[in-house]
Amino acid sequence: MIPARYAATRFPAKLMQQLGNKSVIRHTYDNTMATGLFNDVVVVTDSDIIFKEITSHGGKAVMSQKNHESGSDRIAEAAADMDVDIIVNVQGDEPFVQKDPLEKLLAVFADEKVKVASLMQELKDAASIEDPNYVKVAVDRNMNSLFFSRSVIPYARDKSITIAYYEHIGVYAFRKQALIHFTNWPMTPLEAAEKIECLRYLEYGVPLKMVLTQYMGVEIDTPEDLIKAAKLL
Repeated sequence: MIPARYAATRFPAKLMQQLGNKSVIRHTYDNTMATGLFNDVVVVTDSDIIFKEITSHGGKAVMSQKNHESGSDRIAEAAADMDVDIIVNVQGDEPFVQKDPLEKLLAVFADEKVKVASLMQELKDAASIEDPNYVKVAVDRNMNSLFFSRSVIPYARDKSITIAYYEHIGVYAFRKQALIHFTNWPMTPLEAAEKIECLRYLEYGVPLKMVLTQYMGVEIDTPEDLIKAAKLL
């Protein structure tokens, strides 16, 4: 499921921006379909414009009926009456989504203890590490998330220690019941402060199993990201 909100705060209408020969949201939808991993791929949107953009090109989309604080809330509304086991949330601003990372993400659900999983990639560029538009994640030795932040985590007080920095990629997978629980929990203080939805899971005691992947391309959060994406394309 691909949550697709039209009025993004930092870059309004970003999903309808032209990237090469089609819109950002169509790149995301088409590349998700092309993985061949899913029984169904659906864009869930609050926008007639995005709905028409997908359906007029043969894709599947549904309108969400409510205003939502997060993409997870949006897809939970659409998934509530669906007979599904695992739901993958591919953010609409991930035009370079690929099969291999999603396949690895799905594989962790062979462990029944895993309720929620997500992707991360290593950040090596100092400017990106310090950029609050890049959400960082710290993990334990079992690759479970410890914290997500727009700040630099961990903070390298001892400069002699080599630290790996990881960017959280906005692709999630959930067991359906975990997603429904998420939407029934009130927004939490850390989530509200950082504007990072997965902090709600941590604040309610549910770790995310993190899957390290290679470079996933550019997320479209700003006009500058669109320029980077066009060069990458």
